[in-house]
Amino acid sequence: MTQRQVFPRLFLRTSDLACGRGGMVLARNLALAVAPGTGLLLRGPNGAGKSTLLLTLAGLLPPLAGTIEIEGHDPEAGKILHHCGHRNAVRARLGVAETLKFWAAINGATGMPAGAALERVGLGRLARLDAAYLSAGQQRRLALARLLVSRRPLWLLDEPSAALDAEGQALLGSLLEEHFAAGGLAVIATHDAIAADGLATLTLGGAA
Repeated sequence: MTQRQVFPRLFLRTSDLACGRGGMVLARNLALAVAPGTGLLLRGPNGAGKSTLLLTLAGLLPPLAGTIEIEGHDPEAGKILHHCGHRNAVRARLGVAETLKFWAAINGATGMPAGAALERVGLGRLARLDAAYLSAGQQRRLALARLLVSRRPLWLLDEPSAALDAEGQALLGSLLEEHFAAGGLAVIATHDAIAADGLATLTLGGAA
């Protein structure tokens, strides 16, 4: 399914960027350039700084050096990014549909209705089930559905394919391609191969 261009043309650029935690530099001298309709896979061993870089790009950690720019962003246009960490942020006692509606209320119901988003990720028949009964892969699909109910052009995804089977990984690839077709962009930390057109790869160093 291909979408028309719906996002403003944004470019994510960094210059001489260094990021880290607790005073330790994990990655330095990063010059990223992510254009609309494309994505960047962050590869590398554990401890290389992939998650820390995503947190820094999201504004949740300050850069240790260098600059981050999102060209074309109108500050009055509202929030422009989703940061999805490696945890699913799913409450066991909350229903599947309730969980998604909660996130839509927090982030803005600017995309698909919750029911349509659940159908898109293959969870439509489980909408009334408590999230506690979902498998790990189903919980990851529910986390991906959050991207669909609140449309934002920049996705920062930490291990989005974790716990997904082959069908789930194909779903992730198609969601990314639809996002790119709409003019979106993405930066993805992953150990897995993700099949989607428009993805480049950056390998970070560091200790395993």
